[in-house]
Amino acid sequence: MKLQHALGGLENLGPVNLEPRVFVQDWEKRIFGIHTVMMAESAHLADALPKYAMATLPSTFKDTWTWASLRTGAEGMQPFEYFKFRYYEKWLMGISQFFVDKGYITADELARLTAHYRTQPDAPLPERPSEPIKRQVVDYLLHGDSSLRPLPHAPRFTAGQMVRVADPAAADHTRLPGYLRNKKGTVWEVYPGAFEYFCSTGPDGLEGPMPVYRIAFDARDIWGPDLCEPNTTIYADLFEVYLQSPTPEEEKTP
Repeated sequence: MKLQHALGGLENLGPVNLEPRVFVQDWEKRIFGIHTVMMAESAHLADALPKYAMATLPSTFKDTWTWASLRTGAEGMQPFEYFKFRYYEKWLMGISQFFVDKGYITADELARLTAHYRTQPDAPLPERPSEPIKRQVVDYLLHGDSSLRPLPHAPRFTAGQMVRVADPAAADHTRLPGYLRNKKGTVWEVYPGAFEYFCSTGPDGLEGPMPVYRIAFDARDIWGPDLCEPNTTIYADLFEVYLQSPTPEEEKTP
């Protein structure tokens, strides 16, 4: 995760927003609904553990859209832009850019329609009811999907083993917190099965199902003895691609 998504140990970022409401404005509910429908029509559900009739779903949406897709759009924002906009504004920007990038709508069409609804806020939105899609959304909300998949290979590491976190090439989107790069830890748990993120992160190697581990870190090894409470352990769930075997010298170091 880049700066705006991994703030561990950083100071002087201003007060924390304690807004308790999930939706501050009504339009935010619509953005959440759009995201939910996109997830319910996502192409990856053809291989989901619950059986969805994706082949016969009357939808023109043919791409994969998951929480990973939403995070990718947000993390691709310029950091100062990210901090400037509110939560669902980031969602709106990420979803809009996705539809432009995938060719469902052009940037010019989006700008024209945006101007239309800004000048005519009461203008009716397109209404295209579809009973099969409605049932699909309800089924997805009830049954969802799991990223759990069969193991492609035996886990490389075992509980109790020392590991070093990798330092892969920077990517626009990653599931590796920056403050854990190059840090030593101990495998606390090997989760059963493999897990898929449904989103390739490119140069840092996260793609396809793989084992996931819970790694324990001594907080002093992450932030130093003067910046953390004593006897503090930090746990992180990490994909196997982010872990390496320690050097012989590291294995000798307590």
